[in-house]
Amino acid sequence: MSDLPSRLADIVGPSHVLTAASDVGPYLHEPREKYAGRALCVVRPGTREEVAAILGLCHETATPVVPQGGNTGLVGGQTPDDARAVVLATTRLAALRDIDPVSNTMTVEAGMTLQAARDAAEQVDRLFPLWIAAGGSCTIGGNLATNAGGLNVIAHGNARELVNGLEVVLADGRVLSALSKLKKDNTGYDLKNLFIGSEGTLGIITAAVLRLAPRPRATATAFVGLADPQAALDLLDLARGRAAGGIEAFELIPRIAIDFVLEAFGGHEPLADKHPWYALIELTSFEEDGLDARLLALLEEGADRGLVADAAVAASLDQREKLWALRESISDAQKHFGGSIKHDVSVPLASVPAFLAAVVPVIEAVVPGARLCAFGHLGDGNIHCNVQQPIGGDKAAFLARWDDMSAAVHGLVQKLGGSISAEHGIGQMKRDLLPGVKDPVALDVMRSIKATLDPKGILNPGKVL
Repeated sequence: MSDLPSRLADIVGPSHVLTAASDVGPYLHEPREKYAGRALCVVRPGTREEVAAILGLCHETATPVVPQGGNTGLVGGQTPDDARAVVLATTRLAALRDIDPVSNTMTVEAGMTLQAARDAAEQVDRLFPLWIAAGGSCTIGGNLATNAGGLNVIAHGNARELVNGLEVVLADGRVLSALSKLKKDNTGYDLKNLFIGSEGTLGIITAAVLRLAPRPRATATAFVGLADPQAALDLLDLARGRAAGGIEAFELIPRIAIDFVLEAFGGHEPLADKHPWYALIELTSFEEDGLDARLLALLEEGADRGLVADAAVAASLDQREKLWALRESISDAQKHFGGSIKHDVSVPLASVPAFLAAVVPVIEAVVPGARLCAFGHLGDGNIHCNVQQPIGGDKAAFLARWDDMSAAVHGLVQKLGGSISAEHGIGQMKRDLLPGVKDPVALDVMRSIKATLDPKGILNPGKVL
């Protein structure tokens, strides 16, 4: 192993192999500081050919390889935990290879940030619809490796639905080139979907053909006060009937989250009075006129039905950004109020109100006084069920109950036919939970695929399986 960094330097150049502890350190810690890893070095390839050569060398020497993009993952999937491991950072693979507005596609390399991809699409009057709060630093490769969801799944689907083709380097250094622009291609197995959501355990994505959408001409945004989650669900059903495919986002937010954000970062109440729950609704249209009137009509009908207690409609881009800042600041705001045990779960849409009601006594049974701060993407049943420590409680003691709290929350999720991982992936955090929730035959198939594509087990070991 001692000569591996120098052999990697022969491939990518000495300046792109990091070995000093101060240089490697940032790659060993993930955003929540829940996992701190170990690695021999970090290598930063700049081309597909360099990635292939690196994996060929690591396959020859049975060296673990942990791919890492923007290091924004929340389940430890990007964190190495082996002193022999090589972190393969993809951020130099950031080229826009092709953009084709007629085919509504663009081909980008895996290290391009999500924000850069959206900016590139906008330059040709198109939209790449995927968006998550870490969009400025997360990478396309990471988004696809985790099958990212985010704010616009209700309208456009998860990352998986936004890909036509992939280029992937396999464990032994072979390159699977399937960068097709085609929406229809029935020539055998759809191999790209093996790698989307595999968290780098089957191959390393180096490029992708992404699907673009027409760019909306109008956007209308409202912040709505609600009595309870059932009112939010009924309003969503009403919106689907009135706005059809124009619903771009429908986010559910509890009062406690607004309190956290305003106390931590300042700002103003979104509505004249406080409400137990809120919905942040955004509609889009390909027509420049009439969307605000449609949104107002929806809110008025919701009020007539007793669903909407109050609402504010953004009258400018600045107002829209302030409303979205309330939603996107929730996770950061929670850090100011002690420990938070986080769960990225989904349940059938009709079960969301029942879940949010039943989970309160569940978490209080584990830690009396624990506070529920559950928010998220109501349109697809994905709730970020975060549990905040009791007021005045001890942070370390609370976080020590992470496994107990998660077991209780996940147990309720399973009873309701939900998933313990809606959009963040499995990584390290949920790896040992997977056998308890996944069909045994499905797990056997997953292990067989892993053994076939990565017989030496060098790709992101200790993750998913």
